[in-house]
Amino acid sequence: MPLLHLSLPPHRLLLGGRRRLLSVPAPRHVRLSVRAAAGLSAAAEEYRLPFPPDNASHHRELAAAVAAVERACRLCVDVRRSLFSDGKSILEKNDQTPVTIADFGVQALVSLELQRLFPSIPLVAEEDSASLRSSNTDDNSGDVLVESIFSAVADKVSTSESPLTRDDVLRAIDRGGKDAVSFDSNPATYWVLDPIDGTKGFLRGDGALYVVGLALVVNGEVTVGVMGCPNWINDTIADKKDDSVAVSNSCGILMVSHVGCGTWSRRLSGETGQSITAQDIWKRCFVDACSVAHMARYCIPDSQTWDMIPLSVLFSSTTDESDPRDENKILLVPVFCGSLCKYLTVASGRTSVFVLRARASTQIKSWDHAVGVLCVQEAGGQISDWSGKPLDLAADLTSRRIIYPTGGVLVTNGALHGKLVEMISANYK
Repeated sequence: MPLLHLSLPPHRLLLGGRRRLLSVPAPRHVRLSVRAAAGLSAAAEEYRLPFPPDNASHHRELAAAVAAVERACRLCVDVRRSLFSDGKSILEKNDQTPVTIADFGVQALVSLELQRLFPSIPLVAEEDSASLRSSNTDDNSGDVLVESIFSAVADKVSTSESPLTRDDVLRAIDRGGKDAVSFDSNPATYWVLDPIDGTKGFLRGDGALYVVGLALVVNGEVTVGVMGCPNWINDTIADKKDDSVAVSNSCGILMVSHVGCGTWSRRLSGETGQSITAQDIWKRCFVDACSVAHMARYCIPDSQTWDMIPLSVLFSSTTDESDPRDENKILLVPVFCGSLCKYLTVASGRTSVFVLRARASTQIKSWDHAVGVLCVQEAGGQISDWSGKPLDLAADLTSRRIIYPTGGVLVTNGALHGKLVEMISANYK
């Protein structure tokens, strides 16, 4: 164990009539705090941000989030390359949605990284290990999955004081699970993670967008946000019909935001250890300037159809950009899989509007929206429920996992927001 000379005052011993300094190892909690501080400094240096620390009160948290999300995206890419050879890598959750090694692996990895640096900040995340522990115990497939998740995480996690174990990985997953923390009505600071938003797209593997999303909520407001999308294609939305182009040109995107500092993006770095140091690689993101409702580019959830949206009373839709449009027809952009990729496209100016209808049969989860809300707002856009009220991330008083928007969620470039709220309210029943 290295000796610390500066963190603690040395003991002074009288030996042979002379006063000598004897350096002793610091207590374990001090060693850990020193290592955490060193880790934060390394993250801030390697993942240099596009604005100075003096402008961002949570600069350290954002630097750490960038580092964690980039590692998580590399995990997704690596797992995707080798995932489905044995058919045992996919589980079905109770809501019939798929979950993969990558979902669990990302949650464990991000949880471990954040706990190392910010041990007092709790994590609200999508997965827990219950399904792994109970998965087909008669044929040991659960053990196979745990081993695969452990291997994926161990390859990406930062060096720790002691070797990583399988139990460490399971505990890290559960740190973000539904029973991990209980809040009350008081303001709180916590992380919100969606390990993979758009798992169906991840599974499909044809260039469909999926996102790793991480946000920091402070006193009910999202203050830090990072989204990583490994399949983001060369300034164009992934085209489902052209798999070869989607695969060959994919370099990915990292989008970051801090309250009051704007939204910025750059490409994802390549391999672990490849530093991103040039300041000028960051690009400031802005929503588009469209102010005419029928000329805007819209997107909706993949599980919903245009006729479920109140705006369908006023506008028909087309998904063909070559179709002539008039004041009665809008363009519906097929942005595949997940909600966060829709936020990403609005924040980057590729689409103008994202509309989601709340349904009684489906809970709207905070991790599907938190990071996207900040990225769109800091890019100049606006988010509300269908009545025009801001999304309330603290409405779920005890777990902060569910939000309850009236009617649904409306995400716009800001210029269209008031008009669309009026249109939706007039036609929503």
